[in-house]
Amino acid sequence: MQTLAVLVLAVFTAGYLVLAGADIGMGMLLPVLGRGERERRLVIAAFAPFFLANEVWLVATAGVVAAAFPGLEHALLSGLFPLFVALLVGWIVRDMGLWLRGRVDAAGWRAVCDGAVVAGSWVLALVWGAVLGTVLVGGGHVEDGVNAGTVLGLPLALVFAAHGAGFARWRLAGGLVERARRVPGRYWVSGVVLVVVPVAAGARLPWSQVAASPEALGVTAVMCAVLLPLLLAAQALVWWTFRGRAESPGYL
Repeated sequence: MQTLAVLVLAVFTAGYLVLAGADIGMGMLLPVLGRGERERRLVIAAFAPFFLANEVWLVATAGVVAAAFPGLEHALLSGLFPLFVALLVGWIVRDMGLWLRGRVDAAGWRAVCDGAVVAGSWVLALVWGAVLGTVLVGGGHVEDGVNAGTVLGLPLALVFAAHGAGFARWRLAGGLVERARRVPGRYWVSGVVLVVVPVAAGARLPWSQVAASPEALGVTAVMCAVLLPLLLAAQALVWWTFRGRAESPGYL
């Protein structure tokens, strides 16, 4: 059961980083891809339909950690508490910018919301990179706090940006897609990196020391067996519904 729970957690974590990494990366590149207010609205319209569905993967990941590996949850939150506070702030700021941008018809308001999207996206990318780097280097000692691996936050954040540029090439049209092609990176390459890094970090963790009881692992496995197909089906529906390029400034 423990091995199954680890595999499920790996799927949820990689799914979140690959899928949400695309909208985080596009948010990071918003000033580069969109030169004016209308272009920025088009860029946001290209990834806005996906970000809520992508965040469900993070909720599922957190649920598996809490239920199946409470010792890991305690170690991460106690050792990396400042990073997770920054992560939460960045998440809230970015989502507020996305949700509130169209609520007030004023150029200044939209500029502030665009800034929130960019700042929040960079914070998310930097902090996730720092967390993964810290676990990768610290292994079973993440409760000791940040370490040399934390500096991997910046290079891994650039991977998020490259991932967003690759996604932008799929979703944007006209001059915007040409602008996205100027940013180095390929979607599948950055996607592989965003899978390999958390798997490598997970291989460093002492799972048997942080796992819950066999009964809790069994319940978690059953819940995930029900949840994962539904999550995959919902994600497929979102991608099918918004499979075309964003050519009009529709928003949420």
